[in-house]
Amino acid sequence: MIVNPYLNFDGKAEEAMTFYRSVLGGEFEGGVSYFGDAPGMELPEDEKTRAMHISLKVSHQVIIMASDIAPSMGHTLTKGNHNYISLAPDSKEEGERIFKGLSADGKIEMNYEKTFWGAYFGSFEDKFGIGWMINYTLAPGEE
Repeated sequence: MIVNPYLNFDGKAEEAMTFYRSVLGGEFEGGVSYFGDAPGMELPEDEKTRAMHISLKVSHQVIIMASDIAPSMGHTLTKGNHNYISLAPDSKEEGERIFKGLSADGKIEMNYEKTFWGAYFGSFEDKFGIGWMINYTLAPGEE
């Protein structure tokens, strides 16, 4: 089983996912579907250009999905601290690159640094309000 995070935004899904792609790499699968593309949906003009669905395939195991809310359909967005996207990079340096890239203009909770549990770890809220954890587990003897 593979579990994929699904994020909701208030009109910023495409911008956020483009930013994540610029740092993490990967490709959008199937492009972006907009609410205005759905047949028979009656929406205000400003909601037709909101993303109904977008998928960023970062690797074979990781696909980050997202959509915008549609306020006219009764959707609301409530930000909170109840979830994070946790990434396990292949190296300490890759973890540092990802941490610096995704945390830009965000709010750092814990700097990316060596921890007592044998890893380099950092956590933050990005500029779109999404929580991230970057955890590189050190190999035996690695500093």
